[in-house]
Amino acid sequence: MTARLHPTATAEVGRDALSGPVLLPEQVESWRERGFALVDGVLPGDLVERLVREADAVFPAEGSPEAERWHDFGSGGRMAFPSACEALNEATLHPRLLAAVQQLLSLAPAELRLSQADLWPKYGRARREGGDRDNDDQRIHVDYPNHTLTHPPVWSRPEAVEVLLYLSDWNRCGGATRVVAREGPDDPAYAWPITATPGVGDLEWVNDRERAEAYLESAAPEVARFRRELLYAREAEAVFGVGTTLFYRHDTWHRGTPLRSGSRRLALNLTFRAAASEWISTLQAGWAWAMYRPGRPMEHLLARASVEQRCVLGFPAPGHPYWTPETLAAVAARYGPLGMDLAPYESAGSA
Repeated sequence: MTARLHPTATAEVGRDALSGPVLLPEQVESWRERGFALVDGVLPGDLVERLVREADAVFPAEGSPEAERWHDFGSGGRMAFPSACEALNEATLHPRLLAAVQQLLSLAPAELRLSQADLWPKYGRARREGGDRDNDDQRIHVDYPNHTLTHPPVWSRPEAVEVLLYLSDWNRCGGATRVVAREGPDDPAYAWPITATPGVGDLEWVNDRERAEAYLESAAPEVARFRRELLYAREAEAVFGVGTTLFYRHDTWHRGTPLRSGSRRLALNLTFRAAASEWISTLQAGWAWAMYRPGRPMEHLLARASVEQRCVLGFPAPGHPYWTPETLAAVAARYGPLGMDLAPYESAGSA
């Protein structure tokens, strides 16, 4: 029987100062050493409830004909940041979430960047019809191949945090994410470099578990054996409730599993990287691409954001060489009418 992992509670949910700890020391240690932390209470419950309601209004209902045709990743742009859904924007940049990521990476706010924020559904389907790319029953994998142009550094130097904020209850929908915990620096499952997965080197990218493992048995039997004996044999289910958050890494072995037939799981998928790691790509269109939308939501979001939230989006921090008397005046002309306070940038001066 597959082992089950249950979430632990974070620090008090009402606390939202960026400087305050959100994750407990043992949760940070679990992420850094084992490759993941499964926690409850990162975001306020009322925000999670709003996000569920807004997502529920956007995506096909469970059991609908359209749901049966949903085979792949992503929201199709329906709920990608920046979004018309205010709850999604608020959750993506929430101070408690940013504070937790900063704890994991040991980074200051100005050293953090958002590179993915997309809320999408997964459906329990009667038939698997997506071919090699079907997302129902995933092969075990690591996420770095489609996030970074390089390979993650050695384990002790993480450069990104991946986040799954679950908006459904595992008891109702199933579909737990399965993870393989790293068991110390000599764990053979995490021997470096990590390449024993479809889509790396000369191995073709296949997502569906059954098809991927059959392909590997033929093309790379030693890789198939490694995966069978060291990965699938050790995977554990990360069970979740509404609001549970799974923090993991680009080099954590994990996979998605099938949902109960006729059910739906909603989850917000996020990635934050170190600002210096420019080889980690932003998976969506640049945030400035959202400018000029009706109502100008991105401009208003940036104008009212905190200094720390702007930094996460790539806005230059106070003291950055970008800031000169001329650029201060120009940015004030652009965003001043929307309420942006440039005092922190003016008082810091340039580096």
